[in-house]
Amino acid sequence: MITEAQKKKILEAVRANRPNYPSDAKHAASLGISTSVYSSIKNGQTAKALSDGNWISIARKLNVSLRPGMEWKAAKTPTFDFITTQLELSQQSSLSAILVDIPNIGKTFTAKYYVRSHKNAVYIDCSQVKTKTQLVRKIASEFGVSSGGWYHNVYEDLCYYLRSIDHPLVILDEAGDLKNEAMLELKAMWNATERCCAWYMMGADGLKERIRRSIDLKMVGYTEIFSRYGNHYSKVTPDDGRERELFLNSQAKIVAKVNAPEGADIASIVRRSKGGLRRVYTEIEKLKMTQG
Repeated sequence: MITEAQKKKILEAVRANRPNYPSDAKHAASLGISTSVYSSIKNGQTAKALSDGNWISIARKLNVSLRPGMEWKAAKTPTFDFITTQLELSQQSSLSAILVDIPNIGKTFTAKYYVRSHKNAVYIDCSQVKTKTQLVRKIASEFGVSSGGWYHNVYEDLCYYLRSIDHPLVILDEAGDLKNEAMLELKAMWNATERCCAWYMMGADGLKERIRRSIDLKMVGYTEIFSRYGNHYSKVTPDDGRERELFLNSQAKIVAKVNAPEGADIASIVRRSKGGLRRVYTEIEKLKMTQG
């Protein structure tokens, strides 16, 4: 059961997220609730306003942790700074780009953090919406555009909306998981929103290999997709093995210093994590639990 304290925490996130949308109606639609319910919770009414399922859904959309003491602070790692700079440039200039790098360096965290503080930017986990229909409806939903009804209406409404608002940005995480039909639909949406919308793909080496192989096999659309995303793969981590190890450990240290409990052995956390930020999180949460 969602407690009153948790509801208030979710409401704080809702209020913080509101400036990213042009109207209450668009914000309500992005959260999956009606405008009347939105008005009620906006005014602080929590009793019987939403079901526990709705509260959980909103918390998930806004990345609100419902567990006490589990808030994760943003650390200004090289990955965080690099991706944030790229996203800002892409959004301001309506440019598109592809970031391909190793897992576990903070790509997803940075992207989610960015959309929480930038208007008209949305984050899409492509591993959860692999087909073109799922993908387009999800993007529409995140922007507060109606995602129900006939697919072609959703597509056309979304493209129209993206051409109408100020510098929209769509971040496509795990883009390598998309089916071919979804990739081709991204090309079509890029064409329909050229110079109006920024698109930013992120993935690991599998995304790069898929695009390369598809171009080599002359599969329809992939040469055009790569061209529209800049004909280039961005990367943060060094190629040299020793330099990469130092880079990852440095990042782990930065994150641990910001998030570890006072007095924690940072060097030990970094050593056990081997530079992986998910392992840093695990080690710090283990420390927090042992301390109370």
